[in-house]
Amino acid sequence: MRYLILLAAAAGLAACQPSSEQAPAPAAEPAASEPEAAAAPEPASLDTILAAQPEENQARYAYRNPKETLEFFGVERGMTVVEALPGGGWYTRILLPYLGSEGTLIGAAYEYEMYGLFPFASEEFMQRQANWTTDWAAGAEAWRGDDGASILATRFGSMPAEADGTVDVVLMIRALHNVARFQNAGEGNYLDTALSDAFRVLKPGGVLGIVQHHARDDMPDEWASGAAGYIKKQFVIDAATAAGFELDGDSDINANPNDQPTTDDIVWRLLPGLRTSEDNDELRAELEAVGESNRMTLRFVKPAS
Repeated sequence: MRYLILLAAAAGLAACQPSSEQAPAPAAEPAASEPEAAAAPEPASLDTILAAQPEENQARYAYRNPKETLEFFGVERGMTVVEALPGGGWYTRILLPYLGSEGTLIGAAYEYEMYGLFPFASEEFMQRQANWTTDWAAGAEAWRGDDGASILATRFGSMPAEADGTVDVVLMIRALHNVARFQNAGEGNYLDTALSDAFRVLKPGGVLGIVQHHARDDMPDEWASGAAGYIKKQFVIDAATAAGFELDGDSDINANPNDQPTTDDIVWRLLPGLRTSEDNDELRAELEAVGESNRMTLRFVKPAS
């Protein structure tokens, strides 16, 4: 059909040409030169993107240090990045415009079965998790803007084989404590699976960036299991190394020495949740003064060979 259309168009053009008996048409005036196309706008800098975030998100910068954190992990425009447990999109809103239209952001939730291990896992909660990959991707579209990254969604434990060796950076920001907590519960191996998937999808030389609530070395291992939100640095290093990664950097960017939990404390007592002080104004003020949790910031790499 396309061939016939092209033939018809050619015939029409031929019919419009002057015959040998017709006087030649006068020469057309040279067309005025068109103005040069406007140069493409410069991509927004990370500083500009951070300044455009909602005020309530910017209020967390003092504790989460997004610029320094993303730079420490080597995140750049045009990359393919996996964001583990993107939640309400605090980092997603930054990453989508920062990666730009040539980049890709892949949101990765926990394995569906693991969500059923939470004590609050109601039927409604589990239904939301069942729909998460579709719902998160659709919701994140609102944050892409005119020059945002492509959006994909998946789960640890079921990352497609097509992603193998295609990712530049995997970000696990405050996402490891739950997979550590449930490592040996239910079907188990949730921590091992998450780290194994991260290793598999990363390019050789790719980065695994971890920010995690940091349990002091003197705290009991039972308390530092992840159930209270905190895990120990050496535990993280050992788990990532067992998955094949090499430790490439250790930063105090997100450290907060004011956070000194006891074995009676959970990380969610602090900002932004303040879950344990809803009815105690004095305690609430005390915890607000602490800020957010003390966090380790570790950069691992997948060996180049």
